[in-house]
Amino acid sequence: MPSPIRRIAHLDMDAFYASVELLRYPELRGQPVVIGGGSRHKPEPGEDGQLRYFKLRDYVGRGVVTTSTYEARALGVFSAMGMMKAAKLAPDAILLPTDFDSYRHYSRLFKAAVAKIAPLIEDRGIDEIYIDLSQHADDIRIVAQRIKDAVRQATGLSCSIGIAPNKLLAKISSELEKPNGLTVITEADVQARIWPLAARKVNGIGPKAAEKLAALGLHTIGELAAADPAVLQENFGRTYSEWLMRTSNGLDDRPVVTSSETKSISRESTFERDLHAKLDRQTLTPMFTDLCVRLAGDLQRKGYVARTVGIKLRFSDFRIVTRDLTLPNATDDAIAIRQAAGECLRRVTLDRRLRLLGVRASALSRKDEAMSESVVFQGELFSDE
Repeated sequence: MPSPIRRIAHLDMDAFYASVELLRYPELRGQPVVIGGGSRHKPEPGEDGQLRYFKLRDYVGRGVVTTSTYEARALGVFSAMGMMKAAKLAPDAILLPTDFDSYRHYSRLFKAAVAKIAPLIEDRGIDEIYIDLSQHADDIRIVAQRIKDAVRQATGLSCSIGIAPNKLLAKISSELEKPNGLTVITEADVQARIWPLAARKVNGIGPKAAEKLAALGLHTIGELAAADPAVLQENFGRTYSEWLMRTSNGLDDRPVVTSSETKSISRESTFERDLHAKLDRQTLTPMFTDLCVRLAGDLQRKGYVARTVGIKLRFSDFRIVTRDLTLPNATDDAIAIRQAAGECLRRVTLDRRLRLLGVRASALSRKDEAMSESVVFQGELFSDE
């Protein structure tokens, strides 16, 4: 029997974090809303009982935008943008704090709803998945609409789905009709619908590569597909240039991977103001401990133990320093993780202010038996010793 036609879907939740917040604050629908404030930006009831929302103009610090509603995006505010820059573009936008526990809850709900209809799912993060629909005999648009309806019913949220012969085209097509889109692309549609798009729309062509392509006069995917392979190889090397040629022609043979082993788990915190490792140690020490405790909790919930513990520091000049320590025995114990992270920290010269502090567990393996819980010791890691 011939193999079924390959039909891969990419499902992307629409402005996911912002949409979850709008479930909580439906009166903000239709307004520019930015997610990324700290807990101090949580709406507070006024004397009249009505919630008082913070405006983006009220923000002071060095945080970045986590996400924004489509109304805020129309004003130029996008994820990963500095909050102070965003405040200049949209000073009257509503500012809300992030609530990752809620986002993870809704992530589990939408994925469970999809799995009941189409179980061949590759998890790509909190708000997106790939789905292999090749074995479904029904009209593909009917199947996709059924999935969209199930997500809406389970979460109250909308999603956009792109369906194509492969993952590359599916991801691109899921962006074409956002929000609440449903787009089907075939190989015959590549020239008309994919080639006119900007080259940076291809997942894997980052800002630097897009800038380099533009310098060569290659702005669209179609222009890239028609480029001289020798010119691409001269500027990007053989491996990457071959990949550019394949992707620009819509070719991608990656399978939908329905299970994978986690390689590392990390926890990190970006400070709203730069902190000095010694002068601010009373703030940093409990924060460092909390990151280690949370990391241990993540390992325990996911059933992993780690052989390697590491730290990540970003200084005020944006220089990043990492250190790792391999343990004699794998662990998910908060005490052991904190002690190892502390040893890593002592191998760094802490003479400048910090913007970010992170702890990472890697060299993971599945946990064979439960480990006893214990209380974390809080030492002065950011001391002069």
